Amino acid sequence: MPPKPATKKKKVASPNRVEVDDDLEEWKKSKQLLKPKDQIELQDFELKELVGRTLVMTNNQIPNNIVEFSYVEKSFIPVPQVTNYIVAYECRGTIIHRDTEEAKAIIAGTDGEDGGMLNVYKSLIFTPIGSEEFEDKDKEKDEEAPAEQEDVGESEGVEAPVEEKADEEKKEEEEEIKPVSAKKLTNQFNFCERAALTYTQPPRMQETQTTPPPVKTFSGNVLQWIIYDSYQIDYAEQLEEKERERERKEKDKAPVSKYLGPPRKSKKKLPVKKGFSEEQEMRIFECWKVLERMINLNTYDEIAKDYRYWEDPSDEFREEEGTLLPLWKYSYDKTKKHTVTHICWNPWYYDLFIVCFGYLEFLKPLTEGFICLFTIKNPSYPETICLTESAVMCSDIHPKYPYMMVCGMFDGNIQVYNIQASAKQPAYMTKSHETKHSGIIWAIKWVPDLPDGELNFYSVSNDGKVNNYVLMQTELSLTTIINLYLDRDAAAGPDGTLVKLKACATYIVLHPSNPIVYMVGTEEGLIYKCSINYNAQYLMTYQAHTMPVYKIHYNKYNSSVFISCSGDWRIKIWEDNRADPLFVFDLGASVMDVEWAPYSSTVFGAVTAEGKVYVYDLNVNKYKPICTQAVVSKKRNKLTTIAFNYNMPIVIVGDDKGMVTCVKLSPNLRVPCKPPKKQQHLDQWTLQCMKLDRLLALVREPSVLAVHTDISVSDKSTI
Repeated sequence: MPPKPATKKKKVASPNRVEVDDDLEEWKKSKQLLKPKDQIELQDFELKELVGRTLVMTNNQIPNNIVEFSYVEKSFIPVPQVTNYIVAYECRGTIIHRDTEEAKAIIAGTDGEDGGMLNVYKSLIFTPIGSEEFEDKDKEKDEEAPAEQEDVGESEGVEAPVEEKADEEKKEEEEEIKPVSAKKLTNQFNFCERAALTYTQPPRMQETQTTPPPVKTFSGNVLQWIIYDSYQIDYAEQLEEKERERERKEKDKAPVSKYLGPPRKSKKKLPVKKGFSEEQEMRIFECWKVLERMINLNTYDEIAKDYRYWEDPSDEFREEEGTLLPLWKYSYDKTKKHTVTHICWNPWYYDLFIVCFGYLEFLKPLTEGFICLFTIKNPSYPETICLTESAVMCSDIHPKYPYMMVCGMFDGNIQVYNIQASAKQPAYMTKSHETKHSGIIWAIKWVPDLPDGELNFYSVSNDGKVNNYVLMQTELSLTTIINLYLDRDAAAGPDGTLVKLKACATYIVLHPSNPIVYMVGTEEGLIYKCSINYNAQYLMTYQAHTMPVYKIHYNKYNSSVFISCSGDWRIKIWEDNRADPLFVFDLGASVMDVEWAPYSSTVFGAVTAEGKVYVYDLNVNKYKPICTQAVVSKKRNKLTTIAFNYNMPIVIVGDDKGMVTCVKLSPNLRVPCKPPKKQQHLDQWTLQCMKLDRLLALVREPSVLAVHTDISVSDKSTI
């Protein structure tokens, strides 16, 4: 028979009991533990065993044996492991426990020469209270105390016999003869025995406390020129302090008393010469200048006549060849170690030119630079001299204001001079590292004035920036037009980050007809055509040279034609928006400078590091120069710059020894264009443009014409 199902008994609620919610009753019930099937069964003694838990401050996720590569030692160096704790305070104690081996060795030692030090060490041994040794010492002190009291009582009572006194005197003499033991030294580490403890300051009210000093957050870059400027400022302050100290000593040496010695005989006062006024000084200066020019004209009388009127008759017997006639040599005594880095003719005065003196040999730096203004009327001494703190690498004269001159320095600074006012102090200059270039300034050019009439110019440096400076009322305003970057993939740095490579700019030139467009040459041999409206891309990139580009110059008669030179021995003539050059010339040496002639559309001149001047005329010969002449010694000097005069048939060249040489072009080097018989009314400008166009038509690739079918011929006739 199956068992009967258990019936639930109904509980009768007492009238005095309060009903409780069902959830609460379920919560009060003890929960049954579920035993898993794979649970291990332990015995009683194993269950009663206490298992200790130890907390360890170790992080298993921290990697071990990390190394990093050191560029100094050129090997991998282990990196110290990062710990999970920080030591806030650490102090090494001086107390030694008595149970340690070091304390036992000190206790076992005997007093000798180092007895004093042993006492010091023993005083440092820590003996816990309640130990046997501590109790023995207290008992010995208690026993000695009553013995001393008994001796005192006996001495105060009956006097000792005479024999006992004699024995005591003998004992005292023997004790005096015994060597005295070393005196116990004071414990130098126990400051409680001396009055060296500090006292606590009494509490003060809040009103008496001082206000905290002001806090200011400062951030900056530690760069080479910032360190140099700070050293210069500190050196100037030291000189001023020395000068003040010297004046203070002179005042201290002066007599204090009113009595200055016996009276001296009065001397007759000499008449004081009155100085000249500024107007009188200017008149005297002009008189001396005229007199100096007259002396120079008399000294160089033959040359002064030759450069204007004399023509070389030997050109009649030469076919398509010319020569250079040497005229003057300009130099300054203090610039013999400098290099002529740039030459520029004044746009208003054809007989005045500017020479910049710097250096190109970076292993032999110079501490100062010069800007000299020479004139043809006085080749013996410069008209104006501007001394600068750094070497001058480039300069330019404003086309509208011939007295405004801007120059770029070797240290990245820029100075603007107003020669009409003063040549000793610049009118504007960069005063901080934020407004200057971080590299050498290789080229600087004035640009058209702003709509408000403010003067401005462009500058390029090997830091890869093209900056625009505007002359404000008291300072220079800087705007970076573009940052030049190479069209290459980013390179990985030492830490693995990708760095975009910058291009080092070497020259800049503005488009003659469109001032918004400009070209920049780089050290990598590239020429970038840029626009002011775009600061993140180039209009075109010319794969010009394989070495640094030294010069870019537009043709005066055709603004779409320009010429470039480089250290790869080549001169290339380009046409705008064409990737390939029109002409390529190899001079066999580094071409330092090149320039189109202002009197002809097909003539240009160049100078090389071998000291030679080359003159080409594309209308006469497209493959060889019509003049090759050495101006300086090949072994000693090398030419660096060239400049054509826009009004006279003369050329000036500079070398690396601070010398400027002026030469005259022979008639075969400046042959004018002859108009055709049917076009005699055409001027020289139009003839030069026509000559260049005919030359370019021969070099350009012919345009491909599409063949059109003849409509007049029917299809049947062609079959």
